[in-house]
Amino acid sequence: MKNFALIGAAGYIAPRHLKAIKDTNNNLIAALDKFDSVGIMDSYFPNADFFVEFERFDRHIEKLKREKNINLDYVSICTPNYLHDAHIRSALRRDAHAICEKPLVLNPWNIDALLDIEKATRKKVYTILQLRLHQSIIDLKKKVDNGPKDK
Repeated sequence: MKNFALIGAAGYIAPRHLKAIKDTNNNLIAALDKFDSVGIMDSYFPNADFFVEFERFDRHIEKLKREKNINLDYVSICTPNYLHDAHIRSALRRDAHAICEKPLVLNPWNIDALLDIEKATRKKVYTILQLRLHQSIIDLKKKVDNGPKDK
């Protein structure tokens, strides 16, 4: 069983991440969002700790490792695009792999720094193209699949 944390627990895509963590028999140890989303989390992981401030969340993750020898394996990032880079860096520096929807960074020149942190920590950033779940994309795929076979 792997230990997960989730940043952006009240976000649109967060329930899919929570379900995936649960369906793969893994454990959510902590979650963060500036909005209270405990009800959503509790339906999947009632024992997970929830925070509305990043600093307290970060301190808690560090304290679990130091005092209880509970290591974080993955951080699932479901936050607005402009926060992805900072949250990925935080995950890697906490010795966890990061799972993040695109874009990873807003400015292309910032991707090199993430690669450097990956190398230094030996942890990875796993990307997700979240638009495949958008209804308009699903509808377009159906049209393409049901269209003429010669095109």
